[in-house]
Amino acid sequence: MSPAPVPADDLERVLTEARSLGFLGPGPVPPQIDHARGFASMPTRTPESFLDLGSGGGLPGLVLAVTWPDATGVLLEAMRRRAEFLEQACGRLGVADRVSVVCERAEVAAHDPTLRERFDLVTARSFGPPAATAECAVGFLRPDGELVVSEPPEDVGDRWPAGPLAGLGLAVERTASAGARFVVLRRTGPVGAGIPRRTGVPEKRPRWR
Repeated sequence: MSPAPVPADDLERVLTEARSLGFLGPGPVPPQIDHARGFASMPTRTPESFLDLGSGGGLPGLVLAVTWPDATGVLLEAMRRRAEFLEQACGRLGVADRVSVVCERAEVAAHDPTLRERFDLVTARSFGPPAATAECAVGFLRPDGELVVSEPPEDVGDRWPAGPLAGLGLAVERTASAGARFVVLRRTGPVGAGIPRRTGVPEKRPRWR
């Protein structure tokens, strides 16, 4: 039996508090929630497990947690104050029994055997440039798992080149469109033991630009 749905007002109240603490952008919260719900529409199947990369104030992680009441999840956040807020938010929303918060850098957490290659889905809202996002995310994905990344509002060229992605064990499944500014990548190959590289390197020395 699935848990009772979380009231929308409770979710908006928690995220409004996140915004007041500076953990979300300054715009109205409801459109930010709507955008986060877009992540839930992108996977080819409802995931049993997900990880939100750089969860910040809880978008899209908290929205996904209440959207998928049967899924387990991890909200990954390197900044202690934000991670503590997310832990409190999970408790307030009644999802703490199946959604946990990990306070760690992605480059480190992706080598943790309890997290490595464990997730059907990884999401990234504003984690970093494409190359760093892909490299940090792929270590968490199970074979055939999916990575959903929020894209800029306008096309800005080829952000996800096939060759370098293949070197990470990834391939583009679906590109962003005018109506859905998300890209979906699938894990199609093995992930090298050294991926991701040590802290800071994926962004300082990206595999592509």
